[in-house]
Amino acid sequence: MSNPQQLRYSKEHEWLSTAENGVSTVGITEHAANALGDVVFVQLPEVGDTVTAGETCGELESTKSVSDLYAPVTGEITETNEDVVNDPSLVNSAPFEGGWLFKVKVSGEPDDLLSADEYTAFAAG
Repeated sequence: MSNPQQLRYSKEHEWLSTAENGVSTVGITEHAANALGDVVFVQLPEVGDTVTAGETCGELESTKSVSDLYAPVTGEITETNEDVVNDPSLVNSAPFEGGWLFKVKVSGEPDDLLSADEYTAFAAG
């Protein structure tokens, strides 16, 4: 499994892109997608919602379980990925590309986000 070097990662297995004009993209990692199994339903926050780093902001339902989705940063949701809502399998097939979940205008970033190498070591246990 290869975690893109340009992303940062949470210990809840979300990834965060570098902000462009203050907006970052969020998704779940390949490790999380594999652990979940086949994702069949995605519940995302609404555009305009405020999310808080480390708090629940949605759900991912798979054939195995229902898992909470956590916000890796604090900010306002600016866009959600309707492709994932309509085809949740994108979370499994392209977690770092078409399977992204939402975009957030970052207002507060925690200092505990991990680099790709740190996350790989964390996920390995």
